[in-house]
Amino acid sequence: MTEARTVIPPLGGAAFAADSRLLERVRAVGERTEVDYTDDAAVSDLLGRHRVAVDRATHGPAGWIGGLALAAGVIWPFVGHTAPATAGRPLLAYAPAGPLLVLAAACLTLARLRWKRALMHKELAGYRETLGLARAYGIEPAHVPPWLEGRREEGGGKGAAPIPRYAPVERAAEGTGTPPTVTPPSKPEAVSEYERVADQGGWHDEVGWLLLFAGGIGPAVAVSSGESLGLAALALVPLAVVVWVAGHRQGSRKADLRPEAVAYARAVVAARAAGAETPDLSPQLRALLDD
Repeated sequence: MTEARTVIPPLGGAAFAADSRLLERVRAVGERTEVDYTDDAAVSDLLGRHRVAVDRATHGPAGWIGGLALAAGVIWPFVGHTAPATAGRPLLAYAPAGPLLVLAAACLTLARLRWKRALMHKELAGYRETLGLARAYGIEPAHVPPWLEGRREEGGGKGAAPIPRYAPVERAAEGTGTPPTVTPPSKPEAVSEYERVADQGGWHDEVGWLLLFAGGIGPAVAVSSGESLGLAALALVPLAVVVWVAGHRQGSRKADLRPEAVAYARAVVAARAAGAETPDLSPQLRALLDD
């Protein structure tokens, strides 16, 4: 059974308490959904449970069966007639594709309905409402996980359940809210380095294999054709090794920097959730939180 994951709330009770008017509206949402959105521990548990539910609805049996049936239905017309059992029997060669595609459509539709139902649960909808209210009062969360809005894993698109937008509210005068007691984290140099190198590389394996293939095929062509020039391609083999070594070193460096970058990103989210002013997270750090 899938265990609930620990999820840091994008905004917590201290952030909502920064403006008494916002706090009052957040509590009203909580009364309607029977959730205390100012209780950080309760919200963290709520988000963890619902993330498991959303993931389970996405990757459940209906989704797998639908995906397999879709693949089989698309492929069958091209390979069905090659089976000995269907020789001379066109009906068997092509007809199964139809039921397979119908099964795929039914299963994938069911999987999406379950995913949407889990995503639109009143507790999640209520929390998205509180985030929308906070934005209207000028309080922006450091990071909103894509799954909470029904966006793709890489975070693109509007999402099936975006945070609602409300008309901006003029900020209250100083002293009407509870001042934050959290000190924003300072960014270590290791985190800045991770941001610089996070998007680099990724091509070493492909280029290395291409060079190795070229280095192997060249001598083979030289032997078969009698052209000694092809033997020069052997020089590409050590070049492939050099490329692989460079890629390995770059990957190892990213892996060494990653834990500190993750810790910093989580600390920023926690500080912003507690009402502290923090810098915005870079796309590289947001991607770490979405893993």
